[in-house]
Amino acid sequence: MKRISYILLIITIVGVSCKKDFLQRTPATAITAADFFNTTSDLETYTNGLYTQQLGAIWADVEAADKFSDNISIYTGSSEIDNLIRGGVTPGNTRGWDRATWSILRNINFMLDNVGKTTGDQAVINHYIGVARFFRANFYFNMVKRYSDVPWYSYTLGNKEEDMLQKAKDPRTVVVDSIMADLEYAATNVLPARTNNTYVTKWGALTLLARVALHEGTYRKYHSELGLESSAQAFLQRAVSASQEIIDNGGFSITGNGAQGYRALFSSNDLSANKEVIFLQKNNKEQGVANNSHVVLDWQWALSSSLADEFLMTDGTPFTSQSGYATKTFANIFANRDPRLAETVMPPGFVTAAGNNPYLTRPNFGGYLQVKFYPRDPALRGGWVLNYTDLAKFRYAEVLLINAEAKGELGTLNQADIDATVNKLRARVEMPYLNMADVNAAPDAYLAGKFPSVAGANKGVILEIRRERRVELACEGFRLDDLYRWKAGSLLGQNPSGMYVPALGGLDVTGDGVEDIAILQSKDDESPIAGLPADVKEKIVKYYLSDGAFILSNGTSGRVMFTKDVVQPRSFVEPKYYYFPIPASQITLSNKKLTQPDGWQ
Repeated sequence: MKRISYILLIITIVGVSCKKDFLQRTPATAITAADFFNTTSDLETYTNGLYTQQLGAIWADVEAADKFSDNISIYTGSSEIDNLIRGGVTPGNTRGWDRATWSILRNINFMLDNVGKTTGDQAVINHYIGVARFFRANFYFNMVKRYSDVPWYSYTLGNKEEDMLQKAKDPRTVVVDSIMADLEYAATNVLPARTNNTYVTKWGALTLLARVALHEGTYRKYHSELGLESSAQAFLQRAVSASQEIIDNGGFSITGNGAQGYRALFSSNDLSANKEVIFLQKNNKEQGVANNSHVVLDWQWALSSSLADEFLMTDGTPFTSQSGYATKTFANIFANRDPRLAETVMPPGFVTAAGNNPYLTRPNFGGYLQVKFYPRDPALRGGWVLNYTDLAKFRYAEVLLINAEAKGELGTLNQADIDATVNKLRARVEMPYLNMADVNAAPDAYLAGKFPSVAGANKGVILEIRRERRVELACEGFRLDDLYRWKAGSLLGQNPSGMYVPALGGLDVTGDGVEDIAILQSKDDESPIAGLPADVKEKIVKYYLSDGAFILSNGTSGRVMFTKDVVQPRSFVEPKYYYFPIPASQITLSNKKLTQPDGWQ
């Protein structure tokens, strides 16, 4: 039965009226709590509806394409982060904190308020309570990441809770402790026998718990302005123990071999039995459940040179240590690189179907088009929201990286830990193993320049774990959160760039030695391609700097950069931009006890 059918049931049960505040709602339909929540089947039906409201699979729309992080070169749609770093966000125009935001929490708390009258096997009842608390924890995790301090509501607010509706924000410490308590309950009570990975399982609950613990532990460690550094260690320790329980007892493993093994995680039509997938969005043509993942390729965004440059060489050395790395052309950057690069960024000669001509990259997007999540089999690409690849919500690779990073930050990491985590990921794509002693003896200067706050005996290995996390999890929606928790938001203030262009004129971007595209100053001057053979000039695709979309960093050569960054400069304001403001109307009209996050007062 499709979960989407349960949305209407929840809306019906939790129907709303038009009172003063959207949190102050009383069920207003004939179906009330008295008619429902009587059996475990009622709980199953209700919690099935919660899946549609949170934790959609990450693939690569603007939210998922790492939320306009430094993994993105350009995004032509509307992005909150892009608006933020250009100074366009104010309490008067920001979104969120509205009915749509808080109704998710109300739906969860409505069930938790009424589950006391449910009859049946108590273990099964506790299982569904665990599912609801899992979703409440995820809701509040997202709220803390956006606002830091927020009001914690543990039950449904009705007409008689005027005092609660006017409460001030609870401190971050209180809210995060409550999130952790919800996840601890879920990890303990969600039934292990529920092995269908399209539902919340014990292992899914532990994964979210480990994710929250790592996020909060590193956030408190690096954000000294919070004054919470002394509590960071406890969260990092829980990130280790939660991830270790999954590693030791979950039965998961890294699957596949080589580039195709990695690709299969993002472009397969059936991941139901894949031992790397902890939590799955199942798409099925017969049931009419699909995704839109084909738009990752050449729609509204492309990837950055910053991301592409961090993929290692096949011998395990940094690409950025190669002589002249910054002036390698598009057709040359993929040679002898980590196979995951060509499974993330479209390589020369890429075709969308057998027999097709190679797909041409676009310099006005920077040149690094995304192919990760692109359905390679044309039979799985049916058009707009008609793609039938399965999409992982949680996968085991993240768990391994959480374990390694948390141990590195705690100072307990050893080579055996690296071999059991990071080196499992490298082994899949036949990359050399990471040697902890070597990288700690000589930390990569390129990465150290990006993350100057990383210090100590484990500096080198922490930097390499951050590289591995970026490479392995690229385009899966983690990068912005990672930069925020590492207090590296300044990287968002740097102008992104794309491929290197040695000079105006023709460029080979398919790897066959023949020019496919040309970058010219204007339509009035095509002299740079005058010497090309007639048949090449006839087919070549031309781009003009005079059109104003992009520039070259050195004028007539250099990295592709974007005019928008000149016209509307980027700047990351510390620590203000680590949070979003609460809409001013919610304070002036709904709750005057609310205060703005740090920097937005």
